[in-house]
Amino acid sequence: MENLFGRQEEIAELTRYYESGKAEFVAIYGRRRVGKTFLVDSLFDGKYAFSTSGIIGGTQEEELTAFTEDLRRYGYKGQKPRSWMKAFEALRTLLESKLVSGKRMVIFIDELPCLATPKSSLVKAIDRFWNNWAGKHKELFLIVCGSATSWIIRNIIDDKGGLHNRITHEKHLFPFTLGETRDYLQKKGFTWTDISILQAYMILGGVPFYLDLLEKNKSLPENIDALFFGKEAQLSREFDRLYKSIFSTPDKYKAVIKVLATSRKGMTRAELAAKLKVSNNGHFGDILEDLVNCDFIRYYNILGKTVRSTGGLYQLTDFYSIFHQTFLTKHITDAHYWSATLNNPVQNTWYGLAFERVAMSHIPQILKAIGVDRILTQYYSWRSTESPKGAQVDLVIDRADGIINLCEVKYSTGEYSISKDEFLKLSNRSEAFRRETGTRKGIFLAFITTYGLSRSGYSDIANNTITMADLFL
Repeated sequence: MENLFGRQEEIAELTRYYESGKAEFVAIYGRRRVGKTFLVDSLFDGKYAFSTSGIIGGTQEEELTAFTEDLRRYGYKGQKPRSWMKAFEALRTLLESKLVSGKRMVIFIDELPCLATPKSSLVKAIDRFWNNWAGKHKELFLIVCGSATSWIIRNIIDDKGGLHNRITHEKHLFPFTLGETRDYLQKKGFTWTDISILQAYMILGGVPFYLDLLEKNKSLPENIDALFFGKEAQLSREFDRLYKSIFSTPDKYKAVIKVLATSRKGMTRAELAAKLKVSNNGHFGDILEDLVNCDFIRYYNILGKTVRSTGGLYQLTDFYSIFHQTFLTKHITDAHYWSATLNNPVQNTWYGLAFERVAMSHIPQILKAIGVDRILTQYYSWRSTESPKGAQVDLVIDRADGIINLCEVKYSTGEYSISKDEFLKLSNRSEAFRRETGTRKGIFLAFITTYGLSRSGYSDIANNTITMADLFL
């Protein structure tokens, strides 16, 4: 495990399951490229009684051929199975030949959703394998993994058939936080400043696969040029590959991503359906749920007179997808585009928008900086129904101590200065919020900035100031 960074909580949990002394059926899921396979291999490689991986886009014939080859690699001598029911019977035969009382046997099936080709009966085969045999042997430790998160949840974890309540543990693997990203890069020898790491995070997020592509002997702008704009740039074609590798009908999902990329504040389900000119039906709801489960978009409630869980907002949160849709769709031909546009208004505006997404993905750090991480809090968005300009607060923190924080997020390369006009705008927004929501709680303004606020006659409007350093914690 010497090359495995972070993931201490996940390592501890998987180790505990491995040592439980009973049959375990563990499902691990999360965004593609987030390191699921690397985590499992780092912990259990060398302990596998059998391991295999689905083929992205493979036919049933191809999937069964690959599964059979892996069976033979671990000692299977029989014929190629012609169905998944027969394939898992073959797996049982293989494992029975290796079974030793009291000795753990790890079975790892990676990219499980790829095996579920149309009419494959894969889930029924797993059901029979686990319920009729594997689940009865305390030696068996089965791990299934997949980037098609919604498939794992619907068909394995929340299955209403034979696998109902058979998963003993599930784990959603998330991208690194900002602080984990800094630790990761520093371990790899990077000496970048926090602002450079923050900027890298705004582009790549905390996805280990993307972070591994960075070169420590280059500056951040040089790295971004090489990865996105240079000749044969490795991440310039990642967008299509990413969604195709997860979804069987990727164009429907990419269409949602492309529309949300144009909306800074997010859109309701009805607004999205209208923009896309599609029916706002159950199928469209499944597409949105899939994107949420796969960590590409988020859904959050709206606060009015009451909290509305229906009619909430969907917002694009995947950093890579945001960057791709903002810049790579323009077909830029300058191989040094990012370096050439440093401090350009277009780049600075984009950083401002991306910093808002960083803040929204680090709410636990914000709560800790405010000092309310140990009391009950709820958070929502708020949209004015009366303001002609549609005033909105992306992050409203409703606290059990009788206070509501309205959070204002501002990116700056130095201390942020509040102007008189902004002071008046913020004051009016707070009053509109109080009037429209009817709240009797105290309203505090929290400023989330990179380097904090410069002292001025207007800076006292901020009751709390959260800096980039707080987000790195």
